[in-house]
Amino acid sequence: MTASAKSKQDPIVLARLTGQLGDRETISRRCAALGEVFSEFLPDVFESELGFDVAVTYAGYEIGRFGQLVSGLGGAMALSDCSLRNWSDHYAVICDSPFIITLIENMLGASRDSIEEPEPRTLSPIELDIAAMVFDRISGVLKTAIGDHNGYEPIIGPAYNVEGRKAPADGSEETFAATVKMSVGIGPVLSSFFVVVPQSALLKSTIAPPRAANSARTRKEWSEQLSEQVRRSKVTLQARIKLESQTLDTISRLQAGDIIPFHDAADVRVDVSANGNKLYVCEFGRSGARYTVRVKDTYGSEDELLQHIVG
Repeated sequence: MTASAKSKQDPIVLARLTGQLGDRETISRRCAALGEVFSEFLPDVFESELGFDVAVTYAGYEIGRFGQLVSGLGGAMALSDCSLRNWSDHYAVICDSPFIITLIENMLGASRDSIEEPEPRTLSPIELDIAAMVFDRISGVLKTAIGDHNGYEPIIGPAYNVEGRKAPADGSEETFAATVKMSVGIGPVLSSFFVVVPQSALLKSTIAPPRAANSARTRKEWSEQLSEQVRRSKVTLQARIKLESQTLDTISRLQAGDIIPFHDAADVRVDVSANGNKLYVCEFGRSGARYTVRVKDTYGSEDELLQHIVG
């Protein structure tokens, strides 16, 4: 049997011949080189823009099919589908939720001594907006590492919780890929982020450290962008009104159309909350045909309310 005939029957051989699959040693070197670039330049990016130290270290690599590598990372993570013209139509940047939670706590001025390692969880919409900004910084370093001659900017897709990921139907899940694993330390909290890249993109790359001029923006710009992102993100508010106490017997007999009075006889007190945190004390009322609540007091300062809403 000729090599040509065998390659038609063996997808692994065909992938190697067409540059879609590399040997382990080559992929290992490329992943390590990219990990070293992230380790060297991302701490400067975060420090100059955030104003505090963020340690970034290479933590190894893994190879496999694209979809298997992503699903194998587990849950409680944020993911963004990205692309860079003339390099890869699709790569993914993923980070665990404690990374984003801790990052926001630091940006909102929490004391380092008071920060504890958060439990992994699904991220809120605002936290996902911030995750997308982090993915943009990671992709910026990636772009310059694989060649400044590429005049295109990475396209960063919306960040979403990995639990909501749906496998695309274009066959890209079966692409041979590699995961570059990175550890991130913010104070006492150790987190991770990952970049999943098709091996075809790694094999054609000459990875070099980016120029310092491209490695960071100013701290003021990041802070202003973060503040703007937080303030213009939409939040679902919930209003809770206390009703008169009823016996279990009465409650069990309630039917459609029955009425339960409010607890208050005059102005009806309403607690307004977001993300499970109380924000305002309001009174119940009406404006035309619509029911409304009027703010009477708050449960904290503006900064404290922001921290409650983001979490």
